[in-house]
Amino acid sequence: MTTAPARSKTPALPRSWWWGFLPFAAASAVHIGARAVEATDIAEPTKLTLMPLLAAAALWGGRSLFSGPAGRKLPAVLLLAALFFSWIGDGAAAFFPSAPELPVMLGSFGLAHLCYIWLLARYAAAGPLPRWALVFPLWWVLMLVVLWPALGGLAFAVAAYGIVLAGTAATAARCRPMVAAGGLLFLASDTVLACRIFLPEQMPDWTSPLVMLTYCAGQGLIVAGALRTWGNAR
Repeated sequence: MTTAPARSKTPALPRSWWWGFLPFAAASAVHIGARAVEATDIAEPTKLTLMPLLAAAALWGGRSLFSGPAGRKLPAVLLLAALFFSWIGDGAAAFFPSAPELPVMLGSFGLAHLCYIWLLARYAAAGPLPRWALVFPLWWVLMLVVLWPALGGLAFAVAAYGIVLAGTAATAARCRPMVAAGGLLFLASDTVLACRIFLPEQMPDWTSPLVMLTYCAGQGLIVAGALRTWGNAR
């Protein structure tokens, strides 16, 4: 099984690799704050800046890692593809106003998770699947039991999405702690979001910014952790 590229064969991260995450962190803070105070006119447009800014951070931080042989470019392609499909999912209503929003979201994020699973398993895994990762199939079963009566015609689509979501979290669990934490936060974000969508009467208002807090932190940790895995962060 192939894991992360050997450090001895991989260029070091530049000392300024983390600078690119500052615009993403700032935009995330503005967006989450706008969600918290229900400032929709700020929250909606700032949401569409998040994944492009995170992609820019990945390109800035990984500029020395993704240059050179074509074999080093595939991780960059997979990472950017995951962020691109996440961006489409974030903007499903804006990009496809005539289409039903939730199926577009599920399909887009499903593709993003497939890219993450390929990326993390092939290029970032640091060890075998830990025993504690058995929680992920249990989470999937529990979520279906709780949500199934409210899912209606989306039941099987949500079940399939849950598999790839748990797959990303499980694959991230094989990676270094920063990536593993990102996978868990991404899972937590979509768990809260699913409850807000299908069980809205049971979810308090503060869970709206919580969805985006865990989402932004999760995506950011996965990207930053992957860069640290591939290079010698200083």
